[in-house]
Amino acid sequence: MREADGFIWLLEDSMEFVSTRILEAVRRYRLALLPPMFGALAKFADEAEYSWHTPGHTGGSAFLRSPAGRMFHDYFGEKLLRADLSISVAALGSLLDHTGPIGDAERYAAYVFGAQRSYFVTNGTSTANRVVFTASVARGETVLADRNAHKSIEHGLALTGARPAYLLPYRNHLGMIGPIPPASLTREAIAHNLASSRLTAGQDARPALAIVTNSTYDGLCYNAARVEELLSPSVDRILFDEAWFGHARFNPLYENHYAMRGDPAGRDPAGPTIFATQSTHKLLAALSQASMVHLREGRVPIEAVRFNESLMMHASTSPNYAIIASTDISSAMMDGAGGQLLTSEAIAEAVAFRQTVARLQAGFLEKGDWFFGVWQPDFVRDGALRIPFADAPPQLLASSQACWALEPGADWHGFAGLEPGYCLLDPIKVTLTTPGMGRDGKLEAQGIPAPLLAHYLAEHGITPEKTAHFSILFLFSIGVTKGKWGSLVSALLDFKRDYDANTPLTRALPALCAAHPAAYGALGLKELGQAMFKAMGETGYPEKLQEAYNALPLPEMIPAEAHDRLIRGEGGMAGLAALAGGSPPPPSYPTRRAFLC
Repeated sequence: MREADGFIWLLEDSMEFVSTRILEAVRRYRLALLPPMFGALAKFADEAEYSWHTPGHTGGSAFLRSPAGRMFHDYFGEKLLRADLSISVAALGSLLDHTGPIGDAERYAAYVFGAQRSYFVTNGTSTANRVVFTASVARGETVLADRNAHKSIEHGLALTGARPAYLLPYRNHLGMIGPIPPASLTREAIAHNLASSRLTAGQDARPALAIVTNSTYDGLCYNAARVEELLSPSVDRILFDEAWFGHARFNPLYENHYAMRGDPAGRDPAGPTIFATQSTHKLLAALSQASMVHLREGRVPIEAVRFNESLMMHASTSPNYAIIASTDISSAMMDGAGGQLLTSEAIAEAVAFRQTVARLQAGFLEKGDWFFGVWQPDFVRDGALRIPFADAPPQLLASSQACWALEPGADWHGFAGLEPGYCLLDPIKVTLTTPGMGRDGKLEAQGIPAPLLAHYLAEHGITPEKTAHFSILFLFSIGVTKGKWGSLVSALLDFKRDYDANTPLTRALPALCAAHPAAYGALGLKELGQAMFKAMGETGYPEKLQEAYNALPLPEMIPAEAHDRLIRGEGGMAGLAALAGGSPPPPSYPTRRAFLC
């Protein structure tokens, strides 16, 4: 009876009464599905009120006054345009003072995502990170900054005039950025870092903020509880940039590896204040630019009114209500059992694809042939058994955190100095590898640069997330289907066929040949791949890039001063080749250029 919403006794009630009961049950069900802000927005837009406020298209009617506008109106539809409203609509509340349905939606998000307070941001996590910076860091204070952080962290340093001490993460043989080693986060290591840096030496105050990228672009996730434990003696506020990790709370596979873990009511008030910024649009279902800031207060809290001053500094007074509504919908989709169901489906599809490619590669290798690999453990443990990844039970891979842990000393991941349980590979971020790079970081005798594969896939309507020298990243976010990844496997097999046959580029990469016929018109696919690989070997490009990354440049000034000098015209722009000599370039604007201050 707990599964029933109500009962109907056909022989005792009239048809009109029974039908009304059914329609009312449908109405209640639909209302229960709608989260606070989207429900209010849909209700207001459906009432078809005349608009006397911004935006100027007044519910879409302005677009109907022009042929081009009419095409725009027809393409996106009237519902979207009627839902594009103004802050003047008091019934929907305000993103700036967190009132009404928008405020309710933010409080609902805090409940779903495990925060004490959550804030919606409509210009991406780039803005969310800058909000946290300007709310946490005063001019001239010290910040511990992940050296591989997003550009918005550098923008935050420039905005606040902070003095950065950089935390250098690993980089492996494939060019993937790994975690900051735990030894670099201890009290002693940070004290040494601050004392030896030209920008922070002599500064007595504690760092105002530490920034850790979790997960990395390549899907490497810290044990956030361990990171907090290491950093807590040195800093009072920690920002976990989780732009690519908004799904973590909703699956037990990621236990302890995200910022807003557990019950916020059980937060240690003597610990650091924790921020998590998440791009809701990246790996959850939301429109582009949808983002959130989640907050749990610690020993040095940030009052809501003070944090909101920073938020208003960066937020528009004309936010896009469709973006806000899609963020609200993301909360509703992840609430309750739905979050684990959706994330489990994504993980299961990623596991199936990983095992399929691993089996294909093993089959080709048995015949002395080549195929693409997957960056993942070679073996996993099922109890006392150590079995190849491709042969592991899919349910084990989808549920056991140990299968994805970066074990210290394992050569598949290429990162040294790790602790057991310190870092985890997110299974839904799948990196394929192409032949050519050994695990020792040296080029092999033969190889296929990954950019060649990326161009080939683009010709087949497949766009990866990221391409490096010998690796290519695909995201198995919510909504990836067997048909979608099956088509990717088919395209990989097509590439192998065309590469082995040295298919002319006029057939394999027709768009490239059409754009540059003199350079590529006479080549085959294999010939181009071999030429690219030979050039990498002759120039030593992969090794030089690794060497450059491992050396932290000597800082001359804080980012804010560098930015000021650039704006004053004291810096210039130069071709990349001109940077090698270290002399200031003339103020010119070549096609390929980089800032030099």
